[in-house]
Amino acid sequence: MKVAVYSSVYDHATLEIVSRIITFFIQKNVALQVEKELLKHTPQKGVSAFESHKDISPETAVFFAVGGDGTVLRALNFIRESKIPLIGINTGRLGFLATIQPNEIDACLNDILSKNYTTEERSVLEIKTVPPHPELEAFPLALNEISVARENTTSMITINTKINGDYLNVYWADGLVVATPTGSTGYSLSSGGPIIAPESKSLVLTPIAPHNLNARPLVVADDVEIETQVEGRGNTHSLSLDTRLFSIPMNSRIQIKKASCPMVFIRPKQHGFFDTLRNKLLWGQDKRN
Repeated sequence: MKVAVYSSVYDHATLEIVSRIITFFIQKNVALQVEKELLKHTPQKGVSAFESHKDISPETAVFFAVGGDGTVLRALNFIRESKIPLIGINTGRLGFLATIQPNEIDACLNDILSKNYTTEERSVLEIKTVPPHPELEAFPLALNEISVARENTTSMITINTKINGDYLNVYWADGLVVATPTGSTGYSLSSGGPIIAPESKSLVLTPIAPHNLNARPLVVADDVEIETQVEGRGNTHSLSLDTRLFSIPMNSRIQIKKASCPMVFIRPKQHGFFDTLRNKLLWGQDKRN
């Protein structure tokens, strides 16, 4: 068994949990890889470092992402198309993706070792731009959402949108979010989009602050190709893939579709999607007292 550990934050609470994970697997004689910068903060003998997705052993059984949901999203850069199962340990705030809480670490580690868990596949988005953007071509994937938005202006933008080549709509808005079911609880939700169960084979298009108030979020099948082309007063507009932000020339063609390889999440048996929704969104809890 091989295990990889990653975090993008280095506060005391996170590093303490990382050290607990490393110590546990060292004691169990499990081969460990730790992200290079993280290893500088938690030096251990007999632990190898990885710096990019090329360094991750294909035999890795579990990839630990310790931090918040942003850390889980950044972990996609290391996992990519490998389908290495990932589990998120939450030391952040909300934790829709990093669902394991610090007080559950010991039970989680033992379940991982005994393989007492299930896995679930989450859809990933893939993007292509015309003209091509070198950074996007190198890593064109997003787990939560791909969004276009205005940049350096208070004026709305015009977002021409097609689905499978057929004209859908012109959104006059601050932007447009294209989200996976995983991302439906993120930026899309805060923009008024619906929550979509992870196993649903769908995507959601959610306009951001639309000028035409009858422009509502739209759920479509996940086997379509969505194309957008942005017009506006500036020379560029913003394009984001999860936590990564780019500046794109106006009138660029942006093509979005579901990637061929999903991201695989480890789900301990006591953790379900609806349990997470109830806990994180405080469903069924009376806060008046």
